[in-house]
Amino acid sequence: MKNFDTHRIRRTILNMAFSGATVHIGCAFSIVELLAVLYRNHLRLDRSDPRSPSRDYMVLSKGHGVMAQYACLHELGWLGDEDIDRYFKDGTRLKGLADVHVPGVESTAGTLGHGLSVGVGLALASKLKGTDQHCYALVGDGELNEGAIWEAALFAAQFKLDNLFLIVDKNGFQAMGSTDDVIGLGDIESKFSAFGFDTISLDGHDEDAIDAGFTALKSRRNGRPKAMVAHTVKGRGVSFMEHDNVWHYTRLTADTHRAALAELTGDRP
Repeated sequence: MKNFDTHRIRRTILNMAFSGATVHIGCAFSIVELLAVLYRNHLRLDRSDPRSPSRDYMVLSKGHGVMAQYACLHELGWLGDEDIDRYFKDGTRLKGLADVHVPGVESTAGTLGHGLSVGVGLALASKLKGTDQHCYALVGDGELNEGAIWEAALFAAQFKLDNLFLIVDKNGFQAMGSTDDVIGLGDIESKFSAFGFDTISLDGHDEDAIDAGFTALKSRRNGRPKAMVAHTVKGRGVSFMEHDNVWHYTRLTADTHRAALAELTGDRP
């Protein structure tokens, strides 16, 4: 069984959303490949201890996409089948937004724009302690409307945090519409370059490109924080969800759950 198979991760997300009668499917689907590659190839983790002091950090600032991270933690064995089955139900430890009390989740998120600051703090602490740990912070493109993002970016450049990796999920949507309609973001890549980041842009669903991108950024220990602008599709993987922002807040029915699973299952185990 391939570790962090993206079709299996998406099936887990669908099952969580259906079991919990909850939302945020589209925004979880857009980050599946990004997280799968990170957990498979780049995050330094101790599988026996989610809180290992030497671990790399994965801060999910767009906390409403947390089902994708929970599915990866399930792949690691840090969450069990019962956790997945009880997602968003009474008594569960898995809520609809990222919660630091869950093993493997580094920051409580939901109030958007704060996670990058948490990541900057973790990266700075690693630098001060001389531990050579990396911190990855994943934000949504709509989240870039928040001024705190840009304050954190300035701080990261000022303190030469080249162990900080910002990942922008550029899917073109936020809760209330397209990013262009709400607040146009312009050229995100140029903005972060102007703020002192080493910046690359790539297809956020091409696992080989993502892997090569992280490898290239990690090789640049030049005092500049890193930014990966990942062009993604909201709802990626299920045809009737792709590019349709209604799936930010739409709940699955038995029929749509069955149809979505059928698209993802195919001949895969």
